[in-house]
Amino acid sequence: MYNQGTVEGAANLESGSRVFVYEVVGLRHNGEADKSNYPIRKSGSVFIRVPYNRMNQEMRRITRLGGKIVSIQSLNPLQPVHGNSTPVSANKEEKSSGTSTAQQQPETKNKQGNTMTQAKAKHADVPVNLYRPKDPFIGKCISNEALVGEGGIGIVQHLKFDLSGGNLHYVEGQSIGIIPPGVDKNGKPEKLRLYSIASTRHGDDVDDKTVSLCVRQLEYKHPETGETVYGVCSTYLCNLKPGDEVKITGPVGKEMLLPDDPEANVIMLATGTGIAPMRAYLWRMFQNAERTVNPDYEFKGFAWLLFGVPTTPNILYKEQLEQMQQTYPDNFRLTYAISREQKNPQGGRMYIQDRVAEHADELWQLIKQEKTHTYICGLRGMEDGIDAALSAAAAKEDITWSDYQKQLKKAGRWHVETY
Repeated sequence: MYNQGTVEGAANLESGSRVFVYEVVGLRHNGEADKSNYPIRKSGSVFIRVPYNRMNQEMRRITRLGGKIVSIQSLNPLQPVHGNSTPVSANKEEKSSGTSTAQQQPETKNKQGNTMTQAKAKHADVPVNLYRPKDPFIGKCISNEALVGEGGIGIVQHLKFDLSGGNLHYVEGQSIGIIPPGVDKNGKPEKLRLYSIASTRHGDDVDDKTVSLCVRQLEYKHPETGETVYGVCSTYLCNLKPGDEVKITGPVGKEMLLPDDPEANVIMLATGTGIAPMRAYLWRMFQNAERTVNPDYEFKGFAWLLFGVPTTPNILYKEQLEQMQQTYPDNFRLTYAISREQKNPQGGRMYIQDRVAEHADELWQLIKQEKTHTYICGLRGMEDGIDAALSAAAAKEDITWSDYQKQLKKAGRWHVETY
């Protein structure tokens, strides 16, 4: 049993989550383990928070330390995700979807004395919680299309839902909740999962009547039993057929909103289905139909997407992305990090943090411009490598990246949504 406040305050547990809690015994009797600084101990047990992509690695590490896994639980998925569920504190959704607006921050100056203009607008007009779990909007699946090409890894689908007959509207960078049917292992109705919206405010059909998601089916081998486990909500979504009804809540979220300035610079760092909000941004910037219906927003800035995937067939929306780069070469730059096909300078796999390191000096010069916003979306493990690369670039100018990054966050120019 997990008490309130245990494991970063996540009180509710359910299957289908992207992050899991291992209850481990035996580590207290191992000298090396006692030095490992595990955060939670209770009645001789250690509770370890483990991302899905590190489950097998963590299991091996626990075994080396003399521990034994006695139970595995998944955390309550209430944070915006991109085909997978992510744990947060039990009141995260309420906090992130409140109606209060961000306050304008005063201008700050960096170490060199350059003003960092406050770019966080008061988003009073951003729609929030138009539909809640107790009274969700009933939408219908219009289409469900595969995004992974032949020879690719996993299942990723692009889903489009009909919003006709309701008042569910949103802006780029927000999320919606999906309530899967059925009950959980405790016999209670399934709770909602949040997914970042992959379409512009006008929808894929540019008629203000649809919303789209990019969803990866969660699938993994149970580290002890070897049994294949599938995510509850992601599997439900990936198997939807046109005409199927879907319970939708929201929208929520103000962290990943685009700046209103059409001359802003936008750096996008994404892995896998973290492309979802980036797709919404790019479609708003460069799709012809979108540009036609947005006379007050004609993007003239510079957008750079660095996109990490395991194989070429896993480059989601590849054809459209490359067409936009070809059509707008002065405004859009596209850089891939294909881990299982490309090598980094050390001869290892090429991950997005390696691409950031490769272009660190150029990215740093761009980030310093007051009109630049940076968006990071995908697996949480990418952040440390990105920070390391930018730290090295900033250090060349005697600037401490961690301090500068805090200024960017305060100015509303550094946006992160990882899981």
